[in-house]
Amino acid sequence: MSYAAQAYARTAQQTSSPRETEAQALLKAARMLQDAMARLDEIDSGIQRALMFNRKLWSIFVGDAMDDRNPEKIETRQNVANLGIFVLSQSAALQLKPERDKIQALIDINMQIAAGLSGRP
Repeated sequence: MSYAAQAYARTAQQTSSPRETEAQALLKAARMLQDAMARLDEIDSGIQRALMFNRKLWSIFVGDAMDDRNPEKIETRQNVANLGIFVLSQSAALQLKPERDKIQALIDINMQIAAGLSGRP
């Protein structure tokens, strides 16, 4: 990465809100899953890396939702935790047996949550 691109990335990270950072991470996970799904028939489609990234990301969300210091309403935190547990279990199952429709469901979830975090319908 060029020096200018690195500087831009650092500035973007410093000026982004936590919600926007989370949205960008979800969009990155969705892109990784989409790219891997498009190459699913290849030997190294990247699906394992994409699913692992998605699992790590959602593990962070679940952990944050379960943290008593989280200022969000308990109902919101419970909804995030429940969705996160679903995503984690689906991601783990897909690592054993990738299925396009279930991968698409994870992509859709990530994109919908990212849109909500960014204030887009």
